[in-house]
Amino acid sequence: MGQLPANLYCVRSGNRAGCPIGAFMGWSKKFKDYTFPVLETLRPIPILAWVPLAIVMFAGFETPIIFLATLASFFVTALNTMLGVQSIDESYFPSCRMSGFQTTACFYSCSRAGVTAFYFYRGFQISVGVAWFSLVAAGMISGDFGLGYMIMDSYMVNKYTTMVMAMLTLGFVGWITSAMVRAAGSRMMRWRERTLGPGGA
Repeated sequence: MGQLPANLYCVRSGNRAGCPIGAFMGWSKKFKDYTFPVLETLRPIPILAWVPLAIVMFAGFETPIIFLATLASFFVTALNTMLGVQSIDESYFPSCRMSGFQTTACFYSCSRAGVTAFYFYRGFQISVGVAWFSLVAAGMISGDFGLGYMIMDSYMVNKYTTMVMAMLTLGFVGWITSAMVRAAGSRMMRWRERTLGPGGA
């Protein structure tokens, strides 16, 4: 798997796991009381500290690296989704119920706007960034492919030009992906600017 597709795959996997867990933590205090302490215990552990365990758990060179990047993306996604749900005005939920919506429909319709606004403006760029960092850092330590491996291998054999070019490639691709995320967020959140005005919160 190429470096950029791997990064996008990790972000997507982290989103699929992190979004529902974060949404339920923001919606249900009881669920948060059980899950948030576990999340906050594991989240501060540096991704590089997970490398030995990932190598033991998964065979091959690629799977441990994918796991580490997905894990990093998951923590960011879950936390920002939870904060997005918690940022919603609580008066919206009774109004939604009075309109005849069931609890599940209220949760989906009310939380979707808050999560989208909070996550795209704060969470998704961070999620892409940490997944990218984790892919490269883990590749430097345990990988056999990718730009992280190329940087470390070039350093070991004194190919400093190749090493610097790989670093610049990382920066350029990171800039491109961040710009794509900002553009997607702006298109999806035009309703927010119409409602709140530019820079509204």
